Amino acid sequence: MRSHGCGDLRQDASGSSVQLCGWVDRRRDHGGVIFIDLRDRSGVVQITVDPDNGAEVFAAAEHLRNETVLQVNGVVRARPAESLNDRLATGAIEVLASAITVLNPVRGNLPFPVSVHDEDNTREELRLRYRYLDLRRERMGQNLRLRHQTVRAIRGYLEAEGFIEVETPVLTRSTPEGARDYLVPSRVCGGEWFALPQSPQLFKQLLMVGGLERYYQIARCFRDEDLRADRQPEFTQLDMEMSFLDQEQILALNEGLIAQIWKQVKGVELPRPFPRMSWHDAMERYGTDRPDTRYGMELVNVSDLVAGIGFKVFSGAVASGGSVKVLPVPGGNEALSNVRIKPGGDVFSEAQAAGAGGLAFIRVREGGEIDTIGAIKDNLSEQAKAELLARTGALPGTLLLFGAGDTTTVNKALDRVRQFLARELGLVKPDRENDQWNFLWVVDFPMFEFNQDEHRYEALHHPFCAPNTEDLGTDPAAWADTLPTARAQAYDLVLNGLELGGGSLRIHNSDLQRQVLQTVGLPLEEANQQFGFLMDALDLGAPPHGGIAFGLDRMVMLLAGEESIRDTIAFPKTQQARCLMTGAPGGVASKQLQELHVASIWDPEQD
Repeated sequence: MRSHGCGDLRQDASGSSVQLCGWVDRRRDHGGVIFIDLRDRSGVVQITVDPDNGAEVFAAAEHLRNETVLQVNGVVRARPAESLNDRLATGAIEVLASAITVLNPVRGNLPFPVSVHDEDNTREELRLRYRYLDLRRERMGQNLRLRHQTVRAIRGYLEAEGFIEVETPVLTRSTPEGARDYLVPSRVCGGEWFALPQSPQLFKQLLMVGGLERYYQIARCFRDEDLRADRQPEFTQLDMEMSFLDQEQILALNEGLIAQIWKQVKGVELPRPFPRMSWHDAMERYGTDRPDTRYGMELVNVSDLVAGIGFKVFSGAVASGGSVKVLPVPGGNEALSNVRIKPGGDVFSEAQAAGAGGLAFIRVREGGEIDTIGAIKDNLSEQAKAELLARTGALPGTLLLFGAGDTTTVNKALDRVRQFLARELGLVKPDRENDQWNFLWVVDFPMFEFNQDEHRYEALHHPFCAPNTEDLGTDPAAWADTLPTARAQAYDLVLNGLELGGGSLRIHNSDLQRQVLQTVGLPLEEANQQFGFLMDALDLGAPPHGGIAFGLDRMVMLLAGEESIRDTIAFPKTQQARCLMTGAPGGVASKQLQELHVASIWDPEQD
């Protein structure tokens, strides 16, 4: 069908006869000579159609529409000096057409322009409805090729390190892993259900019991949860598990993996080792367990300074077990007016969206004088003012934003405001211009967090993480008491404020595993019913093991500088978990439901 790719031709091909195939990117009629930009996945080349080279070929080119599929025969020649195009890799040559064959015309109107020359202002809903057209665009093609390069780098590194790829089941058993399962009714086992895997967690642990020692998989996972820009109901993760490695060895191995990906895909040499930060420090200094460390503005806890002052918003928060924290904003006096911080302002709205009632603030003036509205200034002693300025490192021109209340809300609000102001003040570049890669391992997570609504403990990661042996103690009889406050041997890799992946060492003692499941509220009988196969395996020579999973879609999103993982997936779902192109999910015939022994009780009137 063709001898070359459109984007592969260069000056050294001048004089060669070529046969090309592709789509009409655009057509230009210059009064006697027609120019066609022909596009395939390799790039674009200019086709020149001269009436002196044959009336038939000129007639074929006269009425071509964009996105028509062509086969073109012709001769490569150098472009005249005045028509060189530095924006194209093929901009020094053109192909003088001797024959044009329309392989498939376009019937009907294009829903949106596809040409690389057209500004992309198409609504995402339309792009997803006609995704096959969107994939022809240069940006989407580049993103999918980058995704391929990322996976190729992953496989090359892991296989050199002795890992083997194993596929785990997609039809499995429903287990409590935090999010809702996608359920599949069984036709042959009436009344019973499969679940699509939220992760291959248990299977990869069993592979370690099976002696494989180093496993990886580019795994498809499914979670029926509310969606955001960086989430999908079905997603892809790099899944890994390793035996006989401690936490430091696992982290070092994965740093090597990430470094190789960034070197091969972006040409960037990453400094190693990556920094480490405990979960407690991350929450105290940034208000989040996935801090963006590309800029400062760290939170400062001043609860002790304001606990006894007459400003009840502060003293009341501390007295009720909460905290008061400060977000210092250098240069904030000039950049942020009072209107923006007060109710109705954009900074206030960011704090409010995270659950805060508002923000108190102080402006630091020349000479260290503080300027504020309300009762803060009047209730701070000179010593407390001096200590406040010293702790926050506030210089003249600094704006101090205060959060007060329960610690969880204070952290969420100031973290959100911090990220918002970093973008507003230009402390971070837009995603597509980002050239700063701040990796950070967050370690020493708590094993559990307490769910106030359900009055029980929940595993912060999942109930198969191994606790820190120093916190657990050596007496099994005391585990029920020591587990709730223990740290997990867990670790997350954070990049520029986004979680790239996470993992842990696993429990390989069945008694400890049972106790952890009981701690999260799973009765022993139910634990044996749901996870008895795992406990049996742990009793039959399970090695010490651990692993990690990276979100491949999110990793490619960051590498590509995109804002949504939908732009790194060939056929994504919308935020309503729908495929606009195929119309999924859709209805099925009553006969299918009967065969599956299920019936729908959905009432459209109540939806």
